[in-house]
Amino acid sequence: MKYFILSIFGLWSLFGFTQKVLYTDCFLHVGNGVVIENALVGVEDDRFSLVKNALVSSIDSKKWDTIISIEGQHLYPSFVSTNSTLGLTEIDAVRATRDFDDVGEYNPHVRTQIAFNVESKVAETVRTNGVLMTQATPRGGRISGTSSVMSLFGWNWEDATLSKDDGIHLNWPSSTEGGGWWAEPKPKTRNKKYDTQKQEIVQFFELAKAYSESTLGFDQRLEAVRSCFSGSKRVYIHANELQQLYDVIDFVAAFEFENPVIVGGYDAYLIGRKLKDSKIPIMLDRIHSLPNIEDEAIDLPYRLPYLLQGQGIQYCLQGSGDMEAMNSRNLPFLAGTAMAYGLSEEEAVRSISLSPCEIMGIEKDYGSIEKGKKASFFVSKGNALDMMTNQVTLISIDGVVQSTSNFQYELYLKYRKKYTTN
Repeated sequence: MKYFILSIFGLWSLFGFTQKVLYTDCFLHVGNGVVIENALVGVEDDRFSLVKNALVSSIDSKKWDTIISIEGQHLYPSFVSTNSTLGLTEIDAVRATRDFDDVGEYNPHVRTQIAFNVESKVAETVRTNGVLMTQATPRGGRISGTSSVMSLFGWNWEDATLSKDDGIHLNWPSSTEGGGWWAEPKPKTRNKKYDTQKQEIVQFFELAKAYSESTLGFDQRLEAVRSCFSGSKRVYIHANELQQLYDVIDFVAAFEFENPVIVGGYDAYLIGRKLKDSKIPIMLDRIHSLPNIEDEAIDLPYRLPYLLQGQGIQYCLQGSGDMEAMNSRNLPFLAGTAMAYGLSEEEAVRSISLSPCEIMGIEKDYGSIEKGKKASFFVSKGNALDMMTNQVTLISIDGVVQSTSNFQYELYLKYRKKYTTN
């Protein structure tokens, strides 16, 4: 079956020799909840210049250098992996390839942008599932460092940067300790150091706020926090437990952060009204997991997106956890699970495209297929949220068409050819 109709000039255009490309006959998932079953999508330079329904619009083919038919396939905005060490680690068991956890407890000045590896073989396998962007996020300590939003295509880290130093990452202390399957039947108990650990955080941010209001001296750590008070840098607070969430809300109110984000938010559905009133969005923990408490419903993690959606809480999906770099490729299937447990298909698509971009503050350029936004998208033969039908046939980053292959697929073809008999 022929999936693309290309002229000789059009073939050249895919390698950067043209300015105007029109994609026709596509089933378009805009990313904001809208679906256009027979869409026209035009790209000029690096941005979308046309997004219309073909049934009510006509086109002048002479205005386009290349016209590509993708009949029978689905066109999606770039999927976005948030809160991820993708690009910062290659082999978890090899310490030299892990560049996400620095020494020290308070490291807001440690930046992941300059550590991002654009040649990552892991990233190569992730982007061929439609995940084209990632928030490279540090780990460890009380304040891990500063993340940046990166493209999975680029010559170097400067070229791959989409949003430089978008926010610092604060790991809120756990309000409980103990427990776990290895400690059964011993239950969790209250963390006796919790109040002291909270106070240490408050004292650090009081010092940082005083520094931001003064003009005396220079402190690299405190300088990295200055923009959090002006709102140009976000404060990502990693917390899951109910007590943590209550205290995070009070902490945010006390320091009047303009752009706070909760990362994790497992118990967020229990205080939906309070979170909605506080306008704090959630980067929801990996939903392919077991419940945190034995008495909870076994499918509770799968239903969390639906529960947050129903309460009007802004959220997105993310897949942090064990082997999170390589598991970033499964992000579309997390959304597929959320769809199976209550979300509509377009709500699920939004949770890994426009919603993360809104939360990170890059929605003006990315997250949905709308006129004026950067032309970062992909085409799949079938539903991209289903592992049986997610087959990416075209990838575009900022208007430039990229390879849809990866080394795993190339090895598959190599050995299939060797061992297949007629």
